[in-house]
Amino acid sequence: MRAPATLALLADAGLGDYVLVGHSMGGKVAQLVAATRPAGLRGLVLVGSAPATPPAEITPEYQEGLSHAYDSDESTARARDHILTATPLSDDLKAQIATDSRSSTDAARSEWPLHGITEDITAHTQLVNVATLVIAGENDPIEPVQVLHHNLLPYLSHAQFMLIPRTGHLIPLEAPAELADAISHFSPAT
Repeated sequence: MRAPATLALLADAGLGDYVLVGHSMGGKVAQLVAATRPAGLRGLVLVGSAPATPPAEITPEYQEGLSHAYDSDESTARARDHILTATPLSDDLKAQIATDSRSSTDAARSEWPLHGITEDITAHTQLVNVATLVIAGENDPIEPVQVLHHNLLPYLSHAQFMLIPRTGHLIPLEAPAELADAISHFSPAT
C-alpha cells in the first residue's frame, strides 16, 4: 500500500493540524497512515473505505472479475453505470471516469482487486487514535454498509458513522455537496 508515499507527502507539505480523507482503497491507505500517528493529524474521514479486514465475500472469483473491470471502454462503462454508481452522472463526469479508469497501467488496475482488498490491516487500524468519520453510500455494493459495520467500525476506537442516501461507491461524484458538508462539519475533537 502507499502509506510511506503518503507520509512523505504530508511531511513535505509541512502541515500543522489536518484531517486526512481517503476514498475507497485510499481509505485503507489512510488507515495505515493514521496508524503511524503522524504529527498534526487531528482526524480521519473514510469515504466508502475499504475495510480493515476483508469480508468473506471476497473470493478469488470475485477478485478475478474485479481485475478485469477496466479492461475495455465497454467494461469500464458497465462498472461505472451498474456497479460503482447509484445515481445518474453527467456525460462529462462519465467521460472523466472512463479516462481516469483507463489511464493507469494494467498492473496498477489489478493491484487493488488481486492484492489490496485481501490485505488485513486490522492491527494497524486498531492503532488509529484520532476521531474518525466513516461515510457510506446507501447503495454501495463495493463497500456495503454492513461490511463497514462489521469489518471496519469495530477496529476504530473513536468512530462516527454517516450514511449518504441514494449513493453508490462514487460518493465524491454522486453527492459532492453532501460529502463536502459532512467533512466540513466533522469535529475531530475526541
